[in-house]
Amino acid sequence: MIEGGPVVREQAGQVLGANLRALRESAGLSLSELARRSNIAKGTLSQLESGAGNPTIETVFSLSNALAVPVSSLLTERADPDVVLVRSSGLEVLSSNAVDLRMLRRMDVTDRVFELYDQRVRPDEVQHSAGHPGFEHVVVTSGVLRVGPPAAPFELGPGDYVCFPAQEPHIYETVGGPVVSVLLLEYPADAGPPTLGVSCGALATDSNAIRHRG
Repeated sequence: MIEGGPVVREQAGQVLGANLRALRESAGLSLSELARRSNIAKGTLSQLESGAGNPTIETVFSLSNALAVPVSSLLTERADPDVVLVRSSGLEVLSSNAVDLRMLRRMDVTDRVFELYDQRVRPDEVQHSAGHPGFEHVVVTSGVLRVGPPAAPFELGPGDYVCFPAQEPHIYETVGGPVVSVLLLEYPADAGPPTLGVSCGALATDSNAIRHRG
């Protein structure tokens, strides 16, 4: 796991805290109501809003769902320079039992929002997601990864790509060793459910390109 230094972690916590408070107040929610919607303790939310705490992937995604906003709305300061250079040593790592995520960029494109992550998946653990709005795009650069619906995940090797609706439960699990991959989260700009009729297949030239390996 790649760790940012104390200053980086403190700055990231302050950004999350400021965004969380602003989004909660914009939605007209009390801490108690947000705690109920996100299933996160009120005391934990208060700590996060103060810029303290060390939120997990599950915590951030729970807040994203409860507030109906993309994850990047919680984690990043809005900026749109002509050139963006991101150094890995300066990124906060968002971790769970099996996955380490580093957000590289948020892109607002017409009615869609894209979040680009460096994703590392550790062996011997399974990451379970209850689902969230939008689609997930995954490209494996090293290792073998099982990802997608728990009952029928896709198996991806180096260079393989898959896109799937993210609102249903899904998993991430390595096969035989650690995995390095790129994760692109795609949300509707209003952070609501994916638009009816929009699918991963509409983004590919061949709707049969994504197949199960195993």
